Amino acid sequence: MEDKLITSTTTTQNISATEQSVIHIWGQTQLSGEVQISGAKNSALVVMAGSLLCSSGCRLRNIPGLVDVDKMCQIIEALGVKIQRNGEVLDFDTTGFNCHTPPFELVSKLRAAFFAIGPILARMGVAKVPMPGGCSIGARPIELHVRGLQAMGAHVEIEHGIVNAYVTGSSKRLQGAKIYLDYPSVGATETLMMAATLADGETILENAAKEPEVVDLANFCIAIGAKIFGAGTDRITIVGVDKLHSADYSIIPDRVEAATFLVAGAITNSEISLFPVIPDHLTAAVAKLEQIGAKVVLDAPDRLRVVPTGILRGTDIETLPYPAFPTDMQAQFMAMLAISEGNSVITETVFENRLQHVAELKRMGANIKVKGNHAIVEGVAMLSGATVTATDLRASAALVLAGLAAQGKTTIQGLHHLDRGYDRLEAKMRNLGAKIERVHVNGDGDLVAHPEEVIVRV
Repeated sequence: MEDKLITSTTTTQNISATEQSVIHIWGQTQLSGEVQISGAKNSALVVMAGSLLCSSGCRLRNIPGLVDVDKMCQIIEALGVKIQRNGEVLDFDTTGFNCHTPPFELVSKLRAAFFAIGPILARMGVAKVPMPGGCSIGARPIELHVRGLQAMGAHVEIEHGIVNAYVTGSSKRLQGAKIYLDYPSVGATETLMMAATLADGETILENAAKEPEVVDLANFCIAIGAKIFGAGTDRITIVGVDKLHSADYSIIPDRVEAATFLVAGAITNSEISLFPVIPDHLTAAVAKLEQIGAKVVLDAPDRLRVVPTGILRGTDIETLPYPAFPTDMQAQFMAMLAISEGNSVITETVFENRLQHVAELKRMGANIKVKGNHAIVEGVAMLSGATVTATDLRASAALVLAGLAAQGKTTIQGLHHLDRGYDRLEAKMRNLGAKIERVHVNGDGDLVAHPEEVIVRV
């Protein structure tokens, strides 16, 4: 996927490596209308890795248009898999899957790619996967993945940034095991669950992650013939089978994108309708929104509407594993609390380095102090537009929200983070009435694209 500049004369312009995108937002504009929520990034990436479990291939639907999805496609194709894309549908032909070593230069930039170690090891009996990369929001160790695979009989060594895992014996099959996770890690739960689908015997994961994306992966694995019980609880049982077949499977809606648009409605005092959503996945975010002052209405089983009340008041937030308040919504809620009446305390318990956006919000006039993993937010009457830089994926969305609420013009840099996790965010915001545009500038900050030309992702 590439960005092409479609001008009024329908010509295209290539963007050189020395140029970058920025977003301009003119704030304090009322939003209205409805927005369609894309497929869940965190589910799509791991289910794409799970496609390697299929002996012949599969079809995945509702795949969002993201940079990370493109990277995952490249990684899977490097293993010998053929992928065809038609809009939000991906078709995987895994009959040529013949490589156990995904390329370092790709995996090192995409943390979710590491999850492929489970399916690769389960299918081939050997895997050499580089250490994961992604946003620098804190240490996300792989010890739980490694210990779990070792419990299932794999020999694992880490050398020169590469995780080397292999299974001995004539069958080269992993063995069922009882595994207790010291922390309910989503990644470790997903890696081990996929590995266990083709293991010999029964595997039990205790203290497993309960996130909806884990359940979605389990449902995909069940669709291709796996025997999995208890997904969504802290105890998952997987009974290994000899072979997994093809399936046609649709990814769940993105709960983080949905919650981001709910905050967009609240922070701009606007009424916005969202679909499709799974309301149960948004319980914690909706509860906090209503504490802060917004009203969220269930209009249909798959549709929510945020209704402003004109009042935003402070509240305290602590991030914890699902079903508690998600770390992936911490930054967006901080942007809203920055202009809410009174004081708020936000406690980040999941990632130790996920408060980098505080400095950027302060550039816009927010009054926030950081003490350890706590952010003390004293609400101000108004934010002011400024030039800010996204520090990670969710921080980039928080800056967009802050820009929508701020007086004047906000310019956001570091959009490579935003493009990793939000499908056509600017277009969706524009459809709601936001004054937002993406332009290309060169290394000196000079404008490359005329502001009125529209960046279209094709």
